[in-house]
Amino acid sequence: MDKKGNRSVLLGAAFLMATSAIGPGFLTQTTVFTSQLAASFGFVILMSIILDIGAQMNIWRVIAVSGKRAQDIANMLLPGLGYFLAFLIVIGGLAFNIGNAAGAGLGMNVMFGITPEMGALISGIIAIAIFIIKEAGKAMDRFTQVAGFVMIGLTVYVAVTSQPPLGEAVVRTFVPEQINMMAIVTLVGGTVGGYITFAGGHRLLDAGIKGKEALPQVTKGAVSAIGIASIMRIVLFLAALGIVAQGLTLDPANPPASVFQLAAGNIGYKVFGIVMWAAAITSVIGAAYTSVSFIRTFSPSLEKYHRAIIIGFIAISTLVFTLIGKPVKILVLVGALNGLILPISLGVILIAAYKTKIVGDYKHPLWLTLFGAIIVVAMAIMGGMTMVTELPKLFA
Repeated sequence: MDKKGNRSVLLGAAFLMATSAIGPGFLTQTTVFTSQLAASFGFVILMSIILDIGAQMNIWRVIAVSGKRAQDIANMLLPGLGYFLAFLIVIGGLAFNIGNAAGAGLGMNVMFGITPEMGALISGIIAIAIFIIKEAGKAMDRFTQVAGFVMIGLTVYVAVTSQPPLGEAVVRTFVPEQINMMAIVTLVGGTVGGYITFAGGHRLLDAGIKGKEALPQVTKGAVSAIGIASIMRIVLFLAALGIVAQGLTLDPANPPASVFQLAAGNIGYKVFGIVMWAAAITSVIGAAYTSVSFIRTFSPSLEKYHRAIIIGFIAISTLVFTLIGKPVKILVLVGALNGLILPISLGVILIAAYKTKIVGDYKHPLWLTLFGAIIVVAMAIMGGMTMVTELPKLFA
């Protein structure tokens, strides 16, 4: 692959990961936490960016060096572990895709006044069309890049109109008035939890970018992916902070929509529709592509028909939302499970980084291992606490 093609794939992988992270939940979490923590939420964002980069760099580097997907690395470490990891990822990806389909439907509802169910169906058809195209990888890369730029650009417009107190935001990012550990874990889980952290790494493998010689590009791609998601997070935080600082109240039924509407009136509300739709449909694409990438190496027929399986994955999640609505209890349970996927998957990757049968003579940097180990322990404790608090609610 030439240098230009390489750069295009790296950018595509970065945007695939970033736009997979920026979904309906991302928009809601950011605005809710801003209304709770005000300018101090900047510190939460800073901490989550540092943790996100640590997780992402470890995972992308080991996948690239080994030339293997995460499930195959896990199976080489401990037979059966890869199947367990794939099961967690696919179940989580499917449940979250129901939420993503709902978000896409809501975006269409705001833009065109059609029902959310009809909006979700139309969005599902658009997502499926991308995987029917012969050059599906390139189409996916291009679509996520355009959608990513549109989301960030429109949110910047809203952030400017909401006139946030920038000075206070900068100060509180480094000297917060309050620290909310749960918010940090929620943000890390929402940005690199579940399937999301593997979206870019698996995309690079598909495009043939692997081996020790590709490491500088892979590292750059991993940092770029977190950078893109973080720019969107910061801009949305500033937009919401401008509203909160004016003493205005966000609508608890739809916090991100009220930020856009309060900042820029009816135009802002329509802008929210576009941003929500772009965020949701790119997450639909990312979740389907990455979830299926976790099972396609298990048999030749799964590999052969992987695009058809991706299309089925999108169709099922869209139809579940359209016919049943959003199964809240399933989403809560899988949300808690998703918090546990990162420490398991990152733990597997960190051990694999020192196995010569997997990575050959590659030497993984000690500082990255320590960084990753801290993230594994922190996310395991917080993920466990979430499971303990959320599971009883399901059976109450």
